[in-house]
Amino acid sequence: MKADPAVQRQLLDLQTVDTVVAQRTHRRRTLPELAIIEAATARLAALGDDVIRAQTAIGDLDREQKRLEADVEQVRSRSARDETRLTSGQFSNPKELQSLQQEVQSLARRQGDLEEQVLEVMEQRETADAGLADVRRTTAEVETELAGAQQRRDAAFAEIDAELTQRQAERAVMLGGLPADLIALYERIRAQLGGTGAAMLRHRRCEGCRMELASTDLSKARTTAAEEVLRCEDCGRILVRTAESGL
Repeated sequence: MKADPAVQRQLLDLQTVDTVVAQRTHRRRTLPELAIIEAATARLAALGDDVIRAQTAIGDLDREQKRLEADVEQVRSRSARDETRLTSGQFSNPKELQSLQQEVQSLARRQGDLEEQVLEVMEQRETADAGLADVRRTTAEVETELAGAQQRRDAAFAEIDAELTQRQAERAVMLGGLPADLIALYERIRAQLGGTGAAMLRHRRCEGCRMELASTDLSKARTTAAEEVLRCEDCGRILVRTAESGL
């Protein structure tokens, strides 16, 4: 394949643009903020589950406390009725009086047990409230972290996308000045070799694979007509000769 030496050198400009585009595209995919956003989003989902569990536990404790308090009130009311009967002096049967006294004592013990259970539930409620507050505080912190990461991501995206738009416009202009067969060869090599289709021969070294040319290849590069499109024997990239080639 033949191409004017000046046209071949334009391939290096095109390659520079394509390299920048690839770098910016890679940066867009691998912004640190993307990992932060993903982790924060997952953590917020887990924290949301923690909030639901904490609220459910608090609801269960509230219902348990109300049940116990209702039992206390029931025992207290029954105990008050029995106390009234004891002080009324209406008992002529000693066994009936003794039985009522025993019931009053039993009710007093029962009331004490229930009140102790109420206190335990109230303590558990305080612990659950503190746990829910911790989860909500952590949620607020993660939400702040997420919002900051999203803001930084959006700013980076805007900057990268603006540059990509500019570079793509530059690329379109460059393609318009290059022969179709040379572009086709360049694009095919780029696809095969991961993005680099053309490289400068600088100081007898291919800038694509960083390999120094063998003496026979240097001799070929030196004697081949400038219009001939050379390929690196090591990596296969288009090898562009310039004043820096060291030939």
